[in-house]
Order: sequence, then C-alpha cells, then structure tokens
Amino acid sequence: MKNYQLPYTIQNNHGEKLTFLRIRNESGKEILEVENEIKPGGGPVMHVHWKQDESLTVISGTMGYQELGGKEKIAGPGESVEFKRGVAHRFWNAGQDMLKCTGWVTPPNNLIYYLENVYRLMDENNGQPAGFEAAYLIRKYKSEFDVMVIPAFVKNVIFPVVVFFGKLSGKHKKFSEAPEAV
Repeated sequence: MKNYQLPYTIQNNHGEKLTFLRIRNESGKEILEVENEIKPGGGPVMHVHWKQDESLTVISGTMGYQELGGKEKIAGPGESVEFKRGVAHRFWNAGQDMLKCTGWVTPPNNLIYYLENVYRLMDENNGQPAGFEAAYLIRKYKSEFDVMVIPAFVKNVIFPVVVFFGKLSGKHKKFSEAPEAV
C-alpha cells in the first residue's frame, strides 16, 4: 500500500489543484484537512462519498455548488458548505478569478489514492478517465465513491466485463499498491 507524506499535492491539466495538508484526530475521528484551487469553470462532476462527510470554506473567489436534484447555489469568501456522506453533489468555480478553499473530509479512507489516480487518468484521456483503469478504480472503490455522470448500465454491465478482461491480460498489476476498499 502506498504511504503518503503530507502535505501532498495533486493537480490535473484541467484546472484543479488539491493539497492534502494533514490528518488530525478529533474525539477519535480522523479528519483530513485540505486546500484546493480551481480555475474558472472547473470543478468535479456530480459525485458521492458514501462513507465520508466533506466541508469546503471559500477563501477567495466564487464557488457554485449543487446537491443532486437541488438548485445551484453560490458561496463566497468566508462561507462554508458541508456535504454529508451519501449525498451526491458537485462544486465548481462560478467566478472569473481562481477559486481557493480550505476544508476537510472525514474519515479520509482511500480519498487520496482514488483522487490521485482519477486526476492522472483525466490528464491521460483529455479530461475524462477512460478504459480499463477507470473501470478498475470505479469498480474497486464503489463502496466509497460513485460518479453520477456514468450511466448505471456502463458501471454495472460494461465495467465488470472490461475489468475481467483487463485482469486476464495483467493490466491490474499497475494497481499493486491500491489499498483495499472500505
């Protein structure tokens, strides 16, 4: 399993930078502190953390955010938004300047490993994780995360077939450091 030395920064070519600062323990609960920067128009697609709560506080810029089925909302400097586990959401830079936020995720689980690989795949596939690697990560960590923009048929029928044949050809070996899903 990969051991991360914090702070640890990941970024992609599509305007997202995320720094995992530290893990603190509060009343027996692990809390991963983060900072992020997003270029105008950038941000993650609608997604869900099944086992984690997430909070972002805008330092500068304008953050748009939305929960699945809800209205788009705006948060400005000093305002915080919390996304509860199990609630699909997205957020983006809704302004013209760089969006900078601080925040936290609890518990950290496999967030760093998962996002590090998602960012890498985005860069390798012109913004959209694709192929065996995307199918492998999404299937492996489906108990922790889900991406709402991928149709259920693809996730439940196509991805298992892709992963099966990918494993037969040995493509899964590049994930030898992958932690077990929670």
